[in-house]
Amino acid sequence: MARNPKSQWDFGELFPTETTRRVLTVSELTSQVKRLLEKEIGLVWVTGEVTNLRVQSSGHIYFTLKDANSQLSCVLFRGEAVVNREVLQDGQKLLVQGDLTVYEPRGQYQLIVRAVELQGVGALQLAFERLKRKLQAEGLFAPERKRSLPKYPQRIGLVTSPTGAAIRDVLHVIQRRNPNLEIIFVPCRVQGEGAAEEIAAAIRRLNEFAQFVEPLNRLIVESEDGSTVQRFNDSTRLDLILVTRGGGSLEDLWAFNEEVVARAIFESVVPVVSAVGHEIDFTISDFVADVRAATPSAAAEIITEGVFASRQFVAEAPGWMGQRIHQRLGRERENLEQLTERIARSHPKRRLNEKLQLLDDLQSGLLRGVKYRWRECRTVWHDVGHRLLRVRPGQFLARRLESWRELDRRLCERTHQGVKDSQNRFVTLEARLRLLSPTNVLERGYSVTFDAETGQVIRDATEVKQGQRLKTRLKKGEIRSVAEG
Repeated sequence: MARNPKSQWDFGELFPTETTRRVLTVSELTSQVKRLLEKEIGLVWVTGEVTNLRVQSSGHIYFTLKDANSQLSCVLFRGEAVVNREVLQDGQKLLVQGDLTVYEPRGQYQLIVRAVELQGVGALQLAFERLKRKLQAEGLFAPERKRSLPKYPQRIGLVTSPTGAAIRDVLHVIQRRNPNLEIIFVPCRVQGEGAAEEIAAAIRRLNEFAQFVEPLNRLIVESEDGSTVQRFNDSTRLDLILVTRGGGSLEDLWAFNEEVVARAIFESVVPVVSAVGHEIDFTISDFVADVRAATPSAAAEIITEGVFASRQFVAEAPGWMGQRIHQRLGRERENLEQLTERIARSHPKRRLNEKLQLLDDLQSGLLRGVKYRWRECRTVWHDVGHRLLRVRPGQFLARRLESWRELDRRLCERTHQGVKDSQNRFVTLEARLRLLSPTNVLERGYSVTFDAETGQVIRDATEVKQGQRLKTRLKKGEIRSVAEG
């Protein structure tokens, strides 16, 4: 029997029946999408800017994470142990970790937040800030507990890696600036797991060494009952401790941000210098230490500054003293010139009388001193002569006599020279005063005209009135006249 041909109105291929197609409800499709997202993507880190932040009365936090082109709904449930909830603020760039899922009632995919970090800072930086705030609140960073370093250290402790660049830099600077400085080196790791514990142990070991009292520091003290007892000085064998390493990333320097290292530095009885990384690097150990240095080389320079500066001062002292002497001589020379100018501007007669009186005093004192010294020397000579005559030291007496004659000759020469110098100074001053004398001016042919009645000196012809009586003083005598006009 032949099959019936298809009708031209048969549209079965265009519209399949219910048995040939699978129809999903919205809930089923949403569930499949949810399972697919949770399986294929799951826990993921997402970065973006926080917007539309809402804190519900239930304690759940809802916000949107967006970038320039898209946005993502996020939810942080109240019971989720997220330590950095305070960084959730509108406009804040964050790095968010969460499980990607779908909120089925609205068919909206969202991120269930598990962790939050500031963008570009990271977990280590957040941990650094938390520990910094904690230790600061406990007073580990207080400036009043910081101790000053000894100016001239003799023995220091060094805590660093034996293979790093820091120890080479420190030893190079110390060898150049203070090669006599003794170093107690305690090697340890400065990077990686367990490095913080090794650094703290090295600091405690140096403190144990420092608290060991040397037997030579013994004192003999007398007690109240008269007996003697032995006591020991409370001095240590270590002046300071240097904790250092070279530069690196935040992860490389993290051992110096551990609390165990900070506690060891805080509990140290010996002053601690921290020099970790480069100048821009700051660690927790830098804040706790008594002194922070920018680099290992800078720390070595700080430690040796006292000895190096003293050596430099001693080396530069001769030149400095010579310079000060020249400056002093220059000032004295200026003072002398100023005094000379003042003498020239002052009235010569009073100054001359003072100088003459001073000259008389000096001459009298010089003569008295010479006579007194002469009598003293003669008395001594006679005493010595009598003593020598008693013991008859012929050759010794001859030498002493010759020496005495030489001293006598030199004394006479100096005496005469001093008198001669004083006379020369007197003659010079007298000549200078004579040059300034008004009489000397008149002797050169000049004259002075006065008002005959008032005695006022006439300096300008316009001051003279007709019929005014004038008096002109010459070298010898005076001329009286009357002004005609």
